Amino acid sequence: MKFLDLLRMSSGNLWKRKVRTILTVLGVVIGVASIVVMVSLGLGLSRSLMAQYESYGSLTQITVNEPWDDSSSEEVKRLDQELIDEILAMEHVESVYPMLRTQALAKYGSYEGYLQLQGLPKKYFEDLNIKVGEGHLPGNDEKLTFFYGCEVLQNFYNPKGNGMGGPPDIDLMRDPIFVIFDMDAYYGSGSPDENGQTKPPPKKYLIETCGVEEKPGEDQWSQYGWYTFCDIDQLMQELKKIFKNKVIPGQPQTKTGKPYKEIFYSQLLVNVDSMDNVVALQKSLTDMGYDAYSQAEWVESEQKTMGYIQAVLGGIGAVSLFVAAIGITNTMMMSIYERTKEIGVMKVLGCDLRNIRSLFLMEAGFIGFIGGVIGLILSFILSVIINKVAANANEYMATSGGISYIPIWLVLLSLVFAVMVGMVAGFFPARRAMRLSPLAAIRNE
Repeated sequence: MKFLDLLRMSSGNLWKRKVRTILTVLGVVIGVASIVVMVSLGLGLSRSLMAQYESYGSLTQITVNEPWDDSSSEEVKRLDQELIDEILAMEHVESVYPMLRTQALAKYGSYEGYLQLQGLPKKYFEDLNIKVGEGHLPGNDEKLTFFYGCEVLQNFYNPKGNGMGGPPDIDLMRDPIFVIFDMDAYYGSGSPDENGQTKPPPKKYLIETCGVEEKPGEDQWSQYGWYTFCDIDQLMQELKKIFKNKVIPGQPQTKTGKPYKEIFYSQLLVNVDSMDNVVALQKSLTDMGYDAYSQAEWVESEQKTMGYIQAVLGGIGAVSLFVAAIGITNTMMMSIYERTKEIGVMKVLGCDLRNIRSLFLMEAGFIGFIGGVIGLILSFILSVIINKVAANANEYMATSGGISYIPIWLVLLSLVFAVMVGMVAGFFPARRAMRLSPLAAIRNE
């Protein structure tokens, strides 16, 4: 018997008993939809979680700091260009960016505000994905310029006022902003020094603004909003001029209290080629005596937890498909009892036993296939509804891709799984049909 003949006979036999077939297919539909929706919820939650982690910073980046306590070490661990070259020579390291942090005081009229300065290389600003509201990012000007985060104005206040009324009416892009780098001298000015002389106020520098960050929408926040960015090389040159022969705030000093000739970096940002290599490289940097941390260990732990959640959700859905498999077995067994005489005639006419088995297996596979297709359609409908409800309840879910996510591999796997469940459920009834005695089957009424 040809394959097409088996296909035509199996599909025709199913629709001879429409009600029973529809009810059996309905069980498969519910089972497949349950598994797909449950697994999609786990995948959607995992994807949303990863998107949230990535918004906090790169998952393949290691932050290197000086050791917290290096008093017991004979060699002082500093972050300098020599260390950058050493890290760049390591395997799986793509790039290393230095960061220099310092503080300053900005003044405009009667207002003043605390600035958290971060000096970074020009190339690194391109990787930060900062949304520019006006102007441009640092590093494109010949002299030192500042790029203000969208929340910096919150730090401005009037020392003589009551601090009420919200942020001042200052246009950071156009208004002249004076910056005081020597904050100790500023707050100590007016008081007498060791010789009884009044300490003069420090010099103020007019620093132009190169750009301002775009304000995010409601219920959103910017991780860069409170910082003021600038080019690290220009910042280092300016600090060397301002604090000539003096210790720069935030920089170490010698045992005699004198400044080092070199400015050391506050942090190193190490980019790794793959997340799989982050933990090993982080351990190597820690073994070198530096304080290194990343999100990789935390993310791996969270991914394991999400894997357990997906397995539990998939197991809950699998119960429904298991019940559907019992329904398929019952349908096929009833079909054999009702078609016993037909099976006997087929055997007497010389039909191959494997063809008889294939006939019933294809009928069971058809039930699984039809139920799988309809179940997938139902799953997509439910997924859209779930995502809309979640988006209305939480705006972040709308931007992160939703709480339910059905990838292509899940569609194909669930369809194959539904067909396989149907064929496995129909295997024992097919074997029983194959083993029926021809004479006994013909005599059966």
